[in-house]
Amino acid sequence: MTDDRARVHDETRSDDIETARDFLVGAYDADEWRADTTAQPFGFRYSAVGDSAMTLRAIRFDGHLEGVMVPTTDFVVQWVTRGTGFIGEGDDRIVSEVGRPQLWPQQGATFTYRDYDQRLVQINRASLEELAGERGVEAGRVHLDHTVRPDDRAMQIWRNTVALISHTVMDRQASPLLQAEMGRLGALALLELYPLVTASLPGELLLPRNAHIRRAVEYVHEHAHQPITSTDLAEVAALSLRALQQAFQRQLGVSPNGYIRQVRLDRVRDALVQGDPATTSIADVARTWGFAHAGRFSAAYLERHGEYPRTTLRR
Repeated sequence: MTDDRARVHDETRSDDIETARDFLVGAYDADEWRADTTAQPFGFRYSAVGDSAMTLRAIRFDGHLEGVMVPTTDFVVQWVTRGTGFIGEGDDRIVSEVGRPQLWPQQGATFTYRDYDQRLVQINRASLEELAGERGVEAGRVHLDHTVRPDDRAMQIWRNTVALISHTVMDRQASPLLQAEMGRLGALALLELYPLVTASLPGELLLPRNAHIRRAVEYVHEHAHQPITSTDLAEVAALSLRALQQAFQRQLGVSPNGYIRQVRLDRVRDALVQGDPATTSIADVARTWGFAHAGRFSAAYLERHGEYPRTTLRR
C-alpha cells in the first residue's frame, strides 16, 4: 500500500515588508492586503510542512498586516503565540487570544494582525469528510461552527495532538503512510475541538437565543455513535434537565432521548441506502447505532422512515 500525496516543506524569510506581504498574498491566493511597519524592526519568517491533506504553518511578522482572507473549502485553525489579532468586523469580530485555537471562518473574513507569531493547521475538507462519513454524516453536509468557544478539555486534546503531529511531519524521513496517519489524527482532534453541524439543523437553532439547545443538538450529531443520555446533553448545554426537555419539545417537538433515537435511525438508513444487500447485515448496522432489540428497532424504523429496514436495503 502506498500514499502518493505530495509532501510540503517550505521555508522563507525576508527583511523587506513589501516582499513579505506579496509572498503571503501568493501563499493564500489573496488580494488587497496592506502592510505597514511598526515600532519593531521588521522581520518575517514563514514555514510550512505536511502534505495535501494537512499542513502545519508558522508565521512571524513584525509589523502591521490587514486584509481579507478569501473563502476556502478547507478547515484552518489558527492561534497566536505573540502579538495581537482580530478576525471579522463589528459584532462578528473575534479577538485572537494568545494560545487559544480559533477556527477560521470558511466564508472568508477581514483580519488585522500586529507584531505577531502565528501557528496554523490546515486540514483538507475531503479528509474531514472521510472521518465524518465513518460517523454517518454524508459528504457535503459537514460544517463546523467557528463561533463555538472550545472547552478546556478539547483544547488540551488539540494541543497534545498538534505537538505529536509537529514532531512527525517535520521529520523528512517519516514515511508517507505515517504522514497520512498524522493527517487523520489532526482531523480527529479538529472534530473534538469544533463539533459537527449538519446542514439539516433547523434554521431556528442558528439564532443566538438558541445557542444552548444548539450545542446539545450538535453534540447529538457528533456523538450519536457513542452512549449518550439526556443528562449528558443537559451538561453540554449548561441547562437543567427540565429546561433541556422543555427546550427540545419547544424547538424540535420531541424529547432529548427521542431526538437521539431519531438521529440514530437516520444514520441506520444512510448505512442501509449505501449498503450492498448481498453483504450488509441489518442487525449489525442496527447494533452499531445502539439498537439491540430487533423487533423494537424494526418498529421504530418503520415509524421514522415509513418502510421496513429490509425495504431500504433492497432499493
